[in-house]
Amino acid sequence: MNFVERTGLALMHRFDPETAHGLSLMALRAGLAPLPGPVRCARLATDLAGLKLPNPVGLAAGFDKNAVALPQLMRAGFGFLEVGAATPRPQPGNPKPRLWRLTEDRAVINRFGFNNEGMEAIAARLAARPVGIPVGLNLGANKDSADRAADFATVLRTAGPHLDFATVNVSSPNTEKLRDLQGKEALAALLKGVVAARGALERRIPVFLKIAPDLSPSELEEIAEVALTSGIDGIIATNTTLSREGLKSPQAEAPGGLSGAPLFEKSTRVLARLSQLTQGRLPLVGVGGIGSAEQAYEKIRAGASAVQVYSAMVYAGLSLVPEIARGLDALLARDGFTSVAEAVGTGRGAWL
Repeated sequence: MNFVERTGLALMHRFDPETAHGLSLMALRAGLAPLPGPVRCARLATDLAGLKLPNPVGLAAGFDKNAVALPQLMRAGFGFLEVGAATPRPQPGNPKPRLWRLTEDRAVINRFGFNNEGMEAIAARLAARPVGIPVGLNLGANKDSADRAADFATVLRTAGPHLDFATVNVSSPNTEKLRDLQGKEALAALLKGVVAARGALERRIPVFLKIAPDLSPSELEEIAEVALTSGIDGIIATNTTLSREGLKSPQAEAPGGLSGAPLFEKSTRVLARLSQLTQGRLPLVGVGGIGSAEQAYEKIRAGASAVQVYSAMVYAGLSLVPEIARGLDALLARDGFTSVAEAVGTGRGAWL
């Protein structure tokens, strides 16, 4: 992190977190953030469910909910991006305050509740984005929808022609009863509708499922079974957690989902168990608590074909992204791997 970025982060932290988040997007669009372009090299080039990634370090959903900074984010060092979540109709989300920094824990708690401008506005921006790295959309459901399961397919039908992949998000803790859709029968029915909507698109795109880190072993087994038989293309593990174990910050009891450093071990154990359950039949994306190249490498060795970051950028800035990618390249070279794929799952046993 250079002086300008360090100063900018210090300034941002003088604002309330949600205001700072909005300002960070404005600064990015104004060209005030480092934009080195995607980090590329032969060892980092990765195939994720048919997506050709220049490197395996992606942006998790939630940072650019409304796809307003795509041209800039595509040059920020990432290998792929996920925007959203998008719902069929615009919605304001939960009342403020709904975002808290837990500085002592290098963590964040949010209870946004799928605030976004709606699928039509987001799809229009996706259609106008420049050519470059793969871009996907996190699919959500309106809070007051009469049929939340159908909402996911609706968003995919509208935005799908402009996407490289889509993610079904039934794991956010901030929309009441949304996580109930992770149950075996409900999830199978929901994914059937999404896969049918994908089948109606002119171009087939991968569909991923994003799961919670708070699932029991039996629930995780059921999700793996449904995922393997549903026609989807991969699993993103994991979303935020409701756990508050071991936190030090005064804001620790704020309502919502916890992300950042305290999530790393919990999410990586879920990832490793999923890797064991799926045995390479579905690619996995590791997300949760990644703040360094070493942690990205641990996710890959636990079973992830690619990783996503977000919360760590609150404390380390956008320059963290190319740092992780280049550091990951060095770690792969150190251990004699010629590709990311060779390293996937090689350290899974340490997390089981």
